Parts: sequence; structure tokens; C-alpha cells
Amino acid sequence: MWEYTIHLFKEYMGTGLIIGWFLLSAGYLWFTEKQKHIRILFIYVPLILLILFFTPVFANIVYYFVGDEIYYRILWLIPVTVVIAYAAVRIYGTLKSRIRILFPVAAGLLIIYSGSFIYSNPYFNKADNIYHMPQAVVDICDAIEVEGREVMAVFPVEMLQYVRQYSPVVCMPYGREITVERWGNTDELFAVMESEIIDAQDLARYAKARLCHYIILSQDKEIAGDLLSYDYILFDCIGGYDIYLDTTVYIGF
Repeated sequence: MWEYTIHLFKEYMGTGLIIGWFLLSAGYLWFTEKQKHIRILFIYVPLILLILFFTPVFANIVYYFVGDEIYYRILWLIPVTVVIAYAAVRIYGTLKSRIRILFPVAAGLLIIYSGSFIYSNPYFNKADNIYHMPQAVVDICDAIEVEGREVMAVFPVEMLQYVRQYSPVVCMPYGREITVERWGNTDELFAVMESEIIDAQDLARYAKARLCHYIILSQDKEIAGDLLSYDYILFDCIGGYDIYLDTTVYIGF
């Protein structure tokens, strides 16, 4: 348990510099801050949270009730950014005029250097729109929505996390939870959708059993057979994806 807790904290630290600035800021406030409520929020509470996080008994209790994947979120309760910002402002207020001009620039450069460029992470992309999600998801959801009712659609895995954020009326037979291996969820329809070569007959059979109005497939995906042979029509093509509509499931146009 102790080794896993240390591993979680190292993952949370990233490069480690931000945590270093936080500890220095908290130390500075420990000796200089006189306001009781500030000391409670910015010194005592973070200190208690850190002590609890590294306490094996507390960790075991949390693991027992919510599992190991939730435990690291305790670190989110620590006001790292706020403490650094408050300490920087306090320091700025004690400086003389000439140094005051240089301090914000130096502090900003140190913060930038302490992190990493977010778009170097393969899981982050520059936003295509105000929704911060792929434009294809927005366009497809807008195209298949039916006023006054919900619709059921099966999406490829790369779209699952976005559909549930964008549209309250486009439902899915499975969601993001199916992609988390440690949860052990299985789904026959998902297995067919994510197979290297999709069997059109199996896909149609499982989608019909789940009363899916639409099937959305990447145009790069190889398909054995043709969905048009199983009561589907090609409803639309958007952003490199084909949208198939099941003509046997009532949708209420």
C-alpha cells in the first residue's frame, strides 16, 4: 500500500517543480501569514490532507469503500495553484519598485518552465470548436437528433466520451465505461464494432437487438458484407464517418 501511494504521488507531481513551488509557498506562509482563516485554508488543510494521504490506515479504509482508482483524487483537494498564487502576491507586496517589475515576469517564466506543453500529450488536441471536442461528433449528433425524442446510436470507441458530453438526447448502448479494462465490462456489440474486420451481419444483429436507430462507422474501417443487405440505408456521410439508419426501428421523423 505504501509503495502504491508513493507511486500515485509521483504521478501527480509530474515534473515535480510545481509541487516544489507549492511547498516553498506553504513554508513562506507558515512563517509570515497572520490571518487565521488563511492559515487554516492554505496551510493546515493541505498539511492534514497530505498526512492522511500517506497514512496506510486511512488509505486502506478509502480503498475498501471506493477502490484504488479514486484514492489519488484526494490530492485534487490540495489548493496547490491558489497557495502558490497567494504567496506570490504576498511576496510581490513586500518588494521595492524596481524588483516589482521583474518579479511577475520571473514568476511567470518559472511556472511555465515547471510544466510541459499540453499538446505534446497524445490525449490532448487543439479544440475544433467551443465544445472542445471533435467537430465530427458535433455534426453527427446534430444530424441524427430527432426533435421531441431520444435516439439510440452506436458509435466507434474514439467518440464515446464526447457524445455523452455534447448531446442529452443521443443515447448509446454502451459508454466510456466499456473502455476501462480494469472494470471488466464486456459487450458483444462493442466487440464487433472494434474488431479488425467488422462482420456486417453480426453488427446488424447485435445493433437491432439493442434497438439502435443508427450505426456510425469510420470510412477507414474494413467491413465484411454490406449493412444495406440488413434493412439499413446510408443516412449520411460526415467527417470521414458513414451513418447507417435502421429502417425497421421506429424513429419518428
